[in-house]
Amino acid sequence: MTNKTTQELKEIRHGITEVDNKMALLFKERMALVKKVGEYKKTNGLPIYDPAREAQVLQGGTERMDDPDLKSYYVNFLKSVMEIARRYQSNILEGLKVGYSGTEGAFAHIAASKIFPTSRKIAYAGFKKAYEAVEKGECDCVVLPVENSFAGDVDQVNDLMFSGSLFINGMYDLAVTHDLLGIEGTALKDIKTVVSHPQALSQCASFIKDNGFDEVEYSNTALAAEYVKSKNDRSVAAIGSAESAKLFGLEVVARSINDDRSNTTRFAVFSRVESRASNTTDNPYFSLMFTARNEAGSLAEALSIIGRHGFNMRTLRSRPMKELMWQYYFYVEAAGDIYSPNGQACVEEMKSCCDKIKIVGAYNALSAQAAPEPT
Repeated sequence: MTNKTTQELKEIRHGITEVDNKMALLFKERMALVKKVGEYKKTNGLPIYDPAREAQVLQGGTERMDDPDLKSYYVNFLKSVMEIARRYQSNILEGLKVGYSGTEGAFAHIAASKIFPTSRKIAYAGFKKAYEAVEKGECDCVVLPVENSFAGDVDQVNDLMFSGSLFINGMYDLAVTHDLLGIEGTALKDIKTVVSHPQALSQCASFIKDNGFDEVEYSNTALAAEYVKSKNDRSVAAIGSAESAKLFGLEVVARSINDDRSNTTRFAVFSRVESRASNTTDNPYFSLMFTARNEAGSLAEALSIIGRHGFNMRTLRSRPMKELMWQYYFYVEAAGDIYSPNGQACVEEMKSCCDKIKIVGAYNALSAQAAPEPT
């Protein structure tokens, strides 16, 4: 290599170093903003992983890079940057305390673990206690089921939404798969009795009937698995999750035994902070609760106002008010930004036919999928 060639290489490398110096400053600036996002997520009870936002960033990167030879490399570069950002945010959210109703290994715990994989999960006995734990400041947020595709609404959680002070900052769909769990060495022919939560037993009714099992109800699926482990009897099995099998040292005797393979539970994340993050997303939803005035046509008018403002309702349900006989409150979930000028105008117009209106939350509708694990 000639001296001239060596000098040219040194100059190129010097140029790379100068670019690296600039990138280091930009990286520091970006991570400062990432930290603010992490702190916002912690305050609002939001998960680290936001697939919609990451897809948006990658799309922007694809459009930004005009060199076709570099486009795929730049996208991979952005993916690496976002992975680093998730790891950084996970350190911020490690102190996040997430409440749930049930026990470790139950489906509520599984949902909380998928939404907040790095946070501390705290179990409570019942929806009300878990909800109140956030109101009292014992937890930063709580993950509670609001609806099941098989069993319908979770009425107690709906009542807490109406009377409580928390806001929904996320709504997640978790596919529910029931497995048959037994002690080590158990075969299907050994089992005489199955133990589980009443809903799980109901959702596996055909499998139970086909095998002639006796049923015993238990308070939740995870405790049923723990009970089977303690019995150490091959004739007794639990219906629950594969996670419960791992937790209590059981074997999965049969997989996916629920009648409806599309069985899904919707979980809401509640926190004390009213998040308006849906303003920045492409797929915003909101939950609204109201009581219609005791006048002819009030309910029809309230729903008509929502429609006139262009909000497409995907859920409408009613619940009786405990303190007033034959009076009902209504829950609406709709697509759109309720905090936009149009949304606020809608709420203002509804006051003409509603006694009480409560914006329960604004959020993106996502699946309760595990975030890529920080490495």
